[in-house]
Amino acid sequence: MKTRDLTLVTVYAALYAAMVVVFAPLSFYALQFRVAGVLRPGIAKKWELAVGYAVGVAVANLFSPFAGIYEILFMPIMSLLAGAAGYYAAKRFNGSYYVCGAVIAVIIPLSVAWMLMQLFSLPMLATLPGLLVSEQAINLLGATVFKAMESRIRWWET
Repeated sequence: MKTRDLTLVTVYAALYAAMVVVFAPLSFYALQFRVAGVLRPGIAKKWELAVGYAVGVAVANLFSPFAGIYEILFMPIMSLLAGAAGYYAAKRFNGSYYVCGAVIAVIIPLSVAWMLMQLFSLPMLATLPGLLVSEQAINLLGATVFKAMESRIRWWET
């Protein structure tokens, strides 16, 4: 990995973790409305950002009121897989931020709903709809922001 890419991944991870912690009341519990999710669609342009996303999730989840094996290990792994899946799906659609965000916003809610079922015996059918809506909304917003940024700067090449 080039130094430039490593720096971008590090900044991405730190920004994601910081945003989760700053918006902590929204970031945890059953709804999991993570404002930091606006960063996820950026993975569409650089697969390395999936690593940054996973690291950011791991660091952010250290601050979770439910920090444990699921938050510290399971969710970062699922985030890495979701980011990679989003990147490869987006690649088939000319690096579409919207495709990347939509893919991630299906995998992560399924993962969170499953985790909540394991931790709190909450039925997936009760938690999944709200998680899907919130994740799709935040990723749609993020994709729109990245698309607007791209019209001025090719940020992933700088």
